Amino acid sequence: MTGPAAAPARSVVGLGIRAALFLLFARIAGALFGGALYWGFNSLLLASALGVFLAAALATAIVLRVFERGRLEDVGLAWPNGQRHFLAGTLAGLLAGLAAAGLPVLFGLAAWTRSVEPELAPGVGKFVFVTLMLWAGAAGEELMFRGYPFQILVRRFGPGWVIPPFAVLFALGHLDNPQASWAGVANTALWGVVLGVAYCRSRDLWLPIGLHFGWNWALPLAGVNLSGFKMGLTGHALQWKAGPLWSGGEYGIEGGLPTTAAALLLLVWLWRWKWQPAAGGSV
Repeated sequence: MTGPAAAPARSVVGLGIRAALFLLFARIAGALFGGALYWGFNSLLLASALGVFLAAALATAIVLRVFERGRLEDVGLAWPNGQRHFLAGTLAGLLAGLAAAGLPVLFGLAAWTRSVEPELAPGVGKFVFVTLMLWAGAAGEELMFRGYPFQILVRRFGPGWVIPPFAVLFALGHLDNPQASWAGVANTALWGVVLGVAYCRSRDLWLPIGLHFGWNWALPLAGVNLSGFKMGLTGHALQWKAGPLWSGGEYGIEGGLPTTAAALLLLVWLWRWKWQPAAGGSV
């Protein structure tokens, strides 16, 4: 097999250049795609989610073709091996998100109420659109932060040296989000560790894509801000009785302790579960 999974050991400088070129190209392309999509459709969600997905997919296709003579499957996107991982990840992320929002209600720290805010109004078309955009955004960010550069470096240096810095990069990528907080950035970095471990345990991208998508889907379903954005899908909102330590403030629950607890529990699950690694993984 070609691609990073079968590539021979390379020099540290060469690997660093390839990883940096990928991230630089993806960043520039993401800004261009995002700007064009926002200009054409006047939708911040579409511009940010689809822009990241298109940029990361294009960057991946180019570096695989130029450097590896490989295909997208070579970065862990082979579907026959990945469908079970994607479904397991989506279910786990969905349950984790719903639990993070639901358990505070159970313990009297919050309550669900009917909302009159336009951003939270339900609708079939909105439900389909937001769901598709959340999947595109999750897949794009996983291609960028757990894709080609992450995988070639993990193969060379091992997960312990690569997962933390990429988790930090993943967190810093959310600093520009509305109402971003340092607590939210810290939890996002912790989630970056979760998603990095998910890749290393499964040796494909479908498990981290599923976890990322399931979590991102759960929060709008529960009426909670997603990384500072309001995009409720049910017409209900979570009204907090507790302070920002639990609620995360305007950024949403990702800036609060429920997200910290959910991420830690997912790490335990990922570590203890008997995964069947996809063939040709890089770890």
